[in-house]
Amino acid sequence: MNRTVEPTMIGRLLSHSARMLPAFAMTVSIAACGSMSLAPAGKLSLSGANEVPAVTTTATGSGMIRVASDHTVSGSISTTGIDGKAAHIHMAPKGSNGPVIVPLTKVADGSWIVPEGAKLTDTQYASYVTGDLYVNVHSAANPAGEIRGQLSAN
Repeated sequence: MNRTVEPTMIGRLLSHSARMLPAFAMTVSIAACGSMSLAPAGKLSLSGANEVPAVTTTATGSGMIRVASDHTVSGSISTTGIDGKAAHIHMAPKGSNGPVIVPLTKVADGSWIVPEGAKLTDTQYASYVTGDLYVNVHSAANPAGEIRGQLSAN
């Protein structure tokens, strides 16, 4: 038996499909967002008073460092009043100095970013969660660090 489909029926089917497509796309997008792991923003304030030992300086810095649940690191810092020669994320609690774990990349005077692909080890991530990571910026006048800010996972 040879059935023919009326053109109006095809038109209705296409029209219905076209109306449903945006709703379907929105549903898929919302579902995908639910499975994403968003990292809390780690706001950061850097000063000489936070260095160990404290440094007398007018230099300051601020930024945001994010550490995702898969341990990837992203973010940037900005500084003023310092000719920064290097900047790093270090591992140590407040009041102590520790090793460099992520060197930051200078992109302009007073502007530093976390390099793409930076990732913490399990031990480093545990230190981040407990507040035992910090960022500092080194200068020629203060090669051990002129300004520092402790990272917080909250």
